[in-house]
Amino acid sequence: MNPSTLRIATRKSALALWQAEHVAALLRAAHPDLKVTLVPLSTRGDEILDQPLAAIGGKGLFLKELEVAMLEGRADLAVHSLKDVPAELENGFVLPAILPRADAADAFVSNRHADLAALPQGARVGTSSLRRQAQLRALRPDLRLLDLRGNVGTRLGKLDADGYDAIVLACAGLERLGLRERIRSRLAAPEWLPAPGQAAIAIEARADQPAVLARLAALDDADTRLTVSAERAMNQALGGSCTVPVAAWCVLGEHGLHLSGLVGDAASGRLLRAEASGSEAEALGRQVAEALFAQGAGALLAG
Repeated sequence: MNPSTLRIATRKSALALWQAEHVAALLRAAHPDLKVTLVPLSTRGDEILDQPLAAIGGKGLFLKELEVAMLEGRADLAVHSLKDVPAELENGFVLPAILPRADAADAFVSNRHADLAALPQGARVGTSSLRRQAQLRALRPDLRLLDLRGNVGTRLGKLDADGYDAIVLACAGLERLGLRERIRSRLAAPEWLPAPGQAAIAIEARADQPAVLARLAALDDADTRLTVSAERAMNQALGGSCTVPVAAWCVLGEHGLHLSGLVGDAASGRLLRAEASGSEAEALGRQVAEALFAQGAGALLAG
């Protein structure tokens, strides 16, 4: 029997609430008989803002409280930015739906400068992402890279208070919040690679709730699932976490999948790149990971 009400566990940030409301609207459209409510929760990743994510346990900190709510029966599903979801889920959880991907590029945001090349020598750029730091350092080793945590509004506020000359955010997040005008330029593939799964919204649920999973399956986008599966398989094969600068971008064309991968060093700006094409997502991800290991990615990952 299908449930008549679904409760969505979500973080309380404006972007997380937008994503949860978006999923709720899609569920109501797919199942007109369904009632959907939100269960806003605070996570450790949201509360600890004075340290880089890599130092306090990684992006999984954004999931834990939401998973506990599902285990305790206070929520039926959780909505996440897929890039925040670890390559390996906790036992008992699955991703029954991945929504169509938005713009996966990063956004260069500045009040005074049009793009990365226009920044003066030694300009202050805010980002706590090691992936973004590695690519920034590769392109502009002269820049001062400064930590920047908090939700989108907090980060923009720090830029507007003149704490930085520029910051780097995700295009998708800004667009979802109606802030597209803040994007001065896009940092995009093939030169610049996003986080694995960036700009895709994922729905997580308990594996032992078949009626819930059946409701959620209607929202799954097969093409997005295919491309992000290759990216996440590469990340998993590399042992990737947010303590390591790993980037990936997979596209689906008429001849199959093409995956580009990157492992970097945030301190030196050294970047290792590999790419390959194939038809099977997980195998392709492992293939690109092996090519990166062959170039010496192991030492960067261990560092």
